[in-house]
Amino acid sequence: MSVHRLSQGGHINRSQRLTFHFDGRRFFGHPGDTLASALLASGVRLVGRSFKYHRPRGIMTAGPDEPSALVELRERSRTEPNTKMTDVELYEGLQAWSQNRWPSLKFDLMAVNGLAGNIISAGFYYKTFMWPASFWEKLYEPLIRHAAGLGRATCLPDPDHYEAVHAHCDVLVVGSGPAGLAAARVAGEVGARVILCERDFLIGGGLLLDPAQESWRKEMIATLQGIRDVQILPRTNIFGYYDHNLLGGVEQVGDHVAEPHPHEVRQRYRTFRAGQVVLATGASERLIAFRGNDRPGVMMAGAALTYVRRFGVAPGKRAVVFTNNDSAYATALALAEAGLDGVVLADFRRENRLAAELRAHGVDVRFGIEVSDFGKDRVTLRTPSGGGDNVAADLLCISGGWNPNVHLASQSGARLSWDATLSSFVPGAPVQAERSAGAARGIVGIGEAARDGLAAGLAAANALGLGGGDIDFPLPAPEGPCAPLEPLWEVKSSGKAFVDLQHDVTVNDIRLAHREGFSHIEHAKRYTTHNMATDQGKLGGLVGAAILAEARGETLEKVGLPTFRPYTKPVAIGALAGGTTGERFQPIRRTALHGWHLRHGAVMRPMGAWLRPSYYPKAEETAWDSVSREARGVRQSVGICDMSTLGKIDLQGPDAATLLDRLYINSFSTLAVGQCRYGLMLREDGIAFDDGTASRLREDHFLITTTTANAAPVLEHMEFYAQTVWPELDVQLCSVTDQWAQIAVAGPRSRVTLAKVVEGLDLWAFRFLSVGEGHMAGIPLRVFRISFSGELAYEVAVPSRHAEIVWRAILAAGQEFGIVPYGLETMDLMRIEKGHLAASELNGQATAADLGVGRMMKKTGDFVGRVLSARPALADPGRPRLVGIRPIDSGKRLRGGAHLVSKPGSGRSLGWITSVTRSIELGQWIGLAMLENGEAMSGKTVHAVSPLHDEAIEVVVSSPHHVDPENVRVRN
Repeated sequence: MSVHRLSQGGHINRSQRLTFHFDGRRFFGHPGDTLASALLASGVRLVGRSFKYHRPRGIMTAGPDEPSALVELRERSRTEPNTKMTDVELYEGLQAWSQNRWPSLKFDLMAVNGLAGNIISAGFYYKTFMWPASFWEKLYEPLIRHAAGLGRATCLPDPDHYEAVHAHCDVLVVGSGPAGLAAARVAGEVGARVILCERDFLIGGGLLLDPAQESWRKEMIATLQGIRDVQILPRTNIFGYYDHNLLGGVEQVGDHVAEPHPHEVRQRYRTFRAGQVVLATGASERLIAFRGNDRPGVMMAGAALTYVRRFGVAPGKRAVVFTNNDSAYATALALAEAGLDGVVLADFRRENRLAAELRAHGVDVRFGIEVSDFGKDRVTLRTPSGGGDNVAADLLCISGGWNPNVHLASQSGARLSWDATLSSFVPGAPVQAERSAGAARGIVGIGEAARDGLAAGLAAANALGLGGGDIDFPLPAPEGPCAPLEPLWEVKSSGKAFVDLQHDVTVNDIRLAHREGFSHIEHAKRYTTHNMATDQGKLGGLVGAAILAEARGETLEKVGLPTFRPYTKPVAIGALAGGTTGERFQPIRRTALHGWHLRHGAVMRPMGAWLRPSYYPKAEETAWDSVSREARGVRQSVGICDMSTLGKIDLQGPDAATLLDRLYINSFSTLAVGQCRYGLMLREDGIAFDDGTASRLREDHFLITTTTANAAPVLEHMEFYAQTVWPELDVQLCSVTDQWAQIAVAGPRSRVTLAKVVEGLDLWAFRFLSVGEGHMAGIPLRVFRISFSGELAYEVAVPSRHAEIVWRAILAAGQEFGIVPYGLETMDLMRIEKGHLAASELNGQATAADLGVGRMMKKTGDFVGRVLSARPALADPGRPRLVGIRPIDSGKRLRGGAHLVSKPGSGRSLGWITSVTRSIELGQWIGLAMLENGEAMSGKTVHAVSPLHDEAIEVVVSSPHHVDPENVRVRN
């Protein structure tokens, strides 16, 4: 039963009832409610527990600045922890659970932490968990991990869908209060493309709390909807402001239903690029620190006004309103009109002209009063002289003033300025094309904010050259001047007074941080966790800074606030990822031969962004049977492999050879036309970056190949140096990876196979590391005599559109020799037998010398990475070097990643295994490894230890070239 629901008023639909559950209990609400308003209407006061002390907490606010009312929404795979119930739009079937309590919300055993408040004050973990050291892993860390966090995230896959959208506009207006509506309308009417974003599901902001402005609100919305180039986006929170007027936002498309409709996204990540931005983000009411200011029943005065005027809910039965400014007078009046008994307004100031109207409505207005405590259904009032009074009340509404929501303005680069009238910070001079309007820059009053918004919208349009003519439409009347606010940060008394309710940060914690040397606002933040809760300090951030300023003996203006960073409000990781998850994490790339591979039973495997054939099993074959058959076919006769995914970079220009000489450790200017050369590229720090080949097609024309994984990074690397480091070089380069299919033909019968179909090229006179051009059935192609398998081999490059024709022709030519297609697994097997490098060895840690190719370094001339590769630590011969390994017992298996040690049980690793395979030629497991003093260890034995498999086997160190170390086969 909705015991606190008012019979009329608000923006809810009382004709329709919604059923929802909280902690297993059934409740009812109406469309237009939030979860918080529906629970308040049902008389629920206790909704959560605080993080550290597990103190009981109620609903404190009515929006995204809520620190306490966090719940876990939905069930199973849709579980969503740490959701502010003040931000949750009520829907039929909503399921919510309170958090951070055991065994129940009313009886939480962890509340015993409150008794140890003096022990577990700010920074206690830095001092407590230091001794004895042996307790860390056994006791301290498990306890900390168990206690950490609030809600419970699901481990199940997210069933919902997300998407990302990019939007461009002339003017982006953030916030739909009076300033935002006025700014959007004036900009739209002068012809600007306008997007108006509102985080709430209702448009209007503060207008929703003033029934007298309802007709103006509706008229403004209707007008905006009628302007063609104005788009209104409700349920869209702008969370970050970045360089070049780029803003990020999330639109909650399907969060107001139990499950999004089929084929509809749950949330939409929006990126806005705006010519001008108007920030009409409003203001947040700030806390006052006093004993008991965190208990259920304490509520911000503006929130209480929201529940009465917007949701038709009386948040209590008897209320005290405690304030130091005029805004809370509207709350006291609304509570009295809602029928609450004996409303008392305690004003810290001495007088106010608004008192007469409140007293006429039965409100007991008292001046020069402060609240020193809030207990069970009673409020302790006192005067500065020490006199006091206890007032019966179950609701205490507090207002310490209003802080403009400067977060986005600060993120844009604008410095904050101190406003003594507001006792708060306001946005300073803009750095980007933005301006704040209305309450977001300290303008008080609906009429005043609307006029400021109109001026801001017109200024934004003028800055874009779109201004013209006088735009005139009715605005709410100004409200007149307010009585000055009298700053009040803390009512001092014994007991805990909180400045951060979610993390249980008290005023004493702030003072302790100062005493222990954490006096800078950023240091105090990290020491106490103040400002680090999900409300990001909107409620008590300035109060904590004021306490720190007092402790330092400095002004609040000088102490300042911590840096505001995205996100202004928690954002679901799913929204940030959008649709780029699973197979859609990045675009799937397929070679021109992909269809042929599938038709012939290839098992496909992702290789970076590409799908490549892993092996081609026949009926009843296991994976290893298939790989071993393919490998034997290549070693004994001929095989064919799709190598199209290798990075291919076309480099042209008079200085092409010079650029290559500077990028690779070996020379390419000496390379003759029609020849290929293997090369290794270093990073600036001297570490191996990528290997590949460069083929000189003409004097000023090279074709570079890279590994599949580094195709894009190598292109970026080359572009960077060509454009910024050596812009004087006359070179042009571009990726041609997709334009050319590359087909490897390897094995003793590869030459005779290709000779049957390749025309215009004498393969019998074609030497190793040569490149030539020919054709096949009229199709132009390039032939490279290079080998990754260690066998006589060729690579045929053909325009991608002709790839399958050439592939089938080669297969037909090799049919009499039993030609076999082979995949990645077979290729890896053969390259390990041969000792060729791959990503496992090029892991970002090894130098050229470590990989056994240091002798390739040119004797003269500079290249990228040369200087730093000569550092003593990198030139140390004791570094891990590439070696081959084989088990002493040929029946034993090697494990990739196993550590190499002198003997089992040794605590010191001498290196690790990078790659392993079962050798076809040697009939046993072999591997490549990085081993300290690798060259000197040849012929010696070490032990390969794999703790994951509880294995330790004895291995002998050998050359990495397990098969044909003299390279006889490739040169036949």
